[in-house]
Amino acid sequence: MTADDSFGRLDDDDYPAYTMGRAAEMLGATQSFLRAVGEARLITPLRSAGGHRRYSRYQLRIAARARELVDQGTPVEAACRIIVLEDQLEEARRINAEHRRAAEASGPPAA
Repeated sequence: MTADDSFGRLDDDDYPAYTMGRAAEMLGATQSFLRAVGEARLITPLRSAGGHRRYSRYQLRIAARARELVDQGTPVEAACRIIVLEDQLEEARRINAEHRRAAEASGPPAA
């Protein structure tokens, strides 16, 4: 990948642009916190060729939500489970809205 290719990926939310140290600094968290959310399988950082963890902006948003819950006194494992459930609920709501729109577009059922 050339430098020109890399610049185009900076706008990609899934591009693993941040080292563990930088990610922890941005979140105001410790590196051990990032390891803990990784061990809980909330996020899975990509690895550089040298084996170092790299985080995307999307992953940092998820970790920031976990940090909010932990700061409120929720254990890390429970915070990770809450976030997974919140994500599942949002997906179910999206699907329900799609079904509702499709049903409204097809009109009332035939009698």
